[in-house]
Amino acid sequence: MLAPAVPAAAQDGDNADIGAELGACPEDLDAIAVVDSEVRIVKVAGLIDPVVRNYILDELDAAEEAQRSGSEVIGLILWVNSRGSVLSDADYLSLAQRLRDSDIPVALWVGQAGSTALGGAAELATVAGLIGVTPNSSIGATGERRLPGEWGDPFGEATERLETAVFTAEEAAQAGFAVAPLADTVPIGSFATLLDGFEVVQCLDGDGSIVTVPTSQARLSGLPLVSQFFHTVASPEVAYLFFAMGMAILVFELFVAGVGVAGVLGAGLLIMGGYGFGVLPVRWWAVALLILAMFFLAVDIQTNVPRYYTVVGIVVFVLGTWFLYDGVTMSWITGLAVIIGMLLYAYTGMPSMVRTRFSTPTIGRKWMIGEMGKASSNVDPEGTVTIRDVPWRAITNRATPIAAGDPVRVIGIDRLLLEVEPEEGAAKDYRSGR
Repeated sequence: MLAPAVPAAAQDGDNADIGAELGACPEDLDAIAVVDSEVRIVKVAGLIDPVVRNYILDELDAAEEAQRSGSEVIGLILWVNSRGSVLSDADYLSLAQRLRDSDIPVALWVGQAGSTALGGAAELATVAGLIGVTPNSSIGATGERRLPGEWGDPFGEATERLETAVFTAEEAAQAGFAVAPLADTVPIGSFATLLDGFEVVQCLDGDGSIVTVPTSQARLSGLPLVSQFFHTVASPEVAYLFFAMGMAILVFELFVAGVGVAGVLGAGLLIMGGYGFGVLPVRWWAVALLILAMFFLAVDIQTNVPRYYTVVGIVVFVLGTWFLYDGVTMSWITGLAVIIGMLLYAYTGMPSMVRTRFSTPTIGRKWMIGEMGKASSNVDPEGTVTIRDVPWRAITNRATPIAAGDPVRVIGIDRLLLEVEPEEGAAKDYRSGR
């Protein structure tokens, strides 16, 4: 249950005459009896997707059922803080039609302070009989009209401007389509008192100020836990993050051998990211670029040396990220963080992990001194060698070039870099007598 706020009325002008007719407030304002009427408040946060659409319709059905059962439902308030809608045109129209045809009046409130209603979220004002925008909040950027023109223009003369412009609370009130802000901070309970049929009791407090106490009730609901999870997964940032993480973990699992907890986690993240992409307006060719980028990264991960394909993979990944969404935006912080993470993953994380996974059958690596292997690429002076089927970055001893395919001998180890020489014909080190 949400108890509406108790706003203090203005204390000059006509209110002085009203105060002369009022009695004193009881010591306990909660003792004032409530009446059998209520306002249903439906919180719409984030993009309006199929989960939010079903939630709004379920709440409207519940309000109508309560009305039929004898309860007086004064109205349904859509409490909006949304950057727009990702519904198909048909689903969006059916949602608006259902709200418009309901016997229960619908109102739209953009709040708390700092909230916004853009795109399809703002255009839902078409079905609202009352619109409120809190201070420091905004409404507009509706874009191309989605709803039939015969439904009217909820924004009046400002309709055309609002296709691209965003209005503050004060500008919306001046344009005539929203109620004037009640105060610097307006709780939704105060907005609910403006609905026709909402009952209040006025009385005088100890210092003679007029206090308005709502006696109708305001009932707030939110998305159920499971619905909230899927709604979160379908947000642009989370869907992208899950998809990228899922691909990275699956590639990790591929190169460290075996299918374990990491593989299951990666598959789960990839599926959830795919679900989010299925809801959001993505460019599927950009999704294909993200997948192709992981393929390029895997090529160099297999050689254990970040080279040409790593650079290509990162470039392709950045392009896929940049063009991923069509019509919605993603925080640049999320995109930058994932790209930097992918760079670290490809250049340091995976090479180190692969070497660690395959190169330590015994404690330390001294066993590798004197071990024979084969050059996987030209080592002149750096390249890649394979020792016991494991690729390593290597540098040739005393700059003696080694051709790809030639046998090599390990003569030293510097952290994860091997020092190698050809099996025969190595340059002589006169300092050591070799």
